[in-house]
Amino acid sequence: MSRAFVKENDLEHAGIDIPERPLSDEPNYVTPNGLYQLKAKMDALDMEREQLKQKKDDPIIKQKIAMIERDIRYYAARIESAILTSPKDEDHSIVLFGAKVTVEDEKGKLSTYEIVGEDEADIHQGKVSYLSPLAKALIGAKLNDEVTWEKPMGATYLTIQKIEY
Repeated sequence: MSRAFVKENDLEHAGIDIPERPLSDEPNYVTPNGLYQLKAKMDALDMEREQLKQKKDDPIIKQKIAMIERDIRYYAARIESAILTSPKDEDHSIVLFGAKVTVEDEKGKLSTYEIVGEDEADIHQGKVSYLSPLAKALIGAKLNDEVTWEKPMGATYLTIQKIEY
C-alpha cells in the first residue's frame, strides 16, 4: 500500500522546534511595576509548565511545554537585562522615562500617557514604550511646552499640561 493513503498524526512530522522570541537590541529600561510584571509572567509560566508536565506524553502538550519554555527563556533574558529606573527620583519638571504625562491636542482633548519599557507598553492602558514616536516627542519637554508628535497621517501638536512621577 502506498504511504499516500495512510493517515498519520500531523504532529509527528511537525516537530516541536519552536523559534526563539526576538530580543530587542535597545536598552531594557523598566519601571518598578514593569519589573514586577516580568517576574509575575515568569512565575505564571513556571506554574503552567509544572501543571503540563504531568501529561507530557501527549504530543500537543509537548509542543505547549516547548512554547512555555521558550517564553521562560525570553522573560529570563529580559529580567537579566533589565535596567531598573526610579521614576520618583527624577526631576519632576521635565518628562523622562517613567513619567505620566497629560497632554492637550489641537482640538482641546486631554490624554494621559505613561512612558514605560518595551515589555510594559500597552496603549489601551495609556502606557507607551520609551522608543515610540510619541514618547520620543515627549521626553525632554517641560510643563506648557508644545511638542510635535509625528504620526503616519501627519503631525499632531501636543501641549504638556501635567507631569507626574
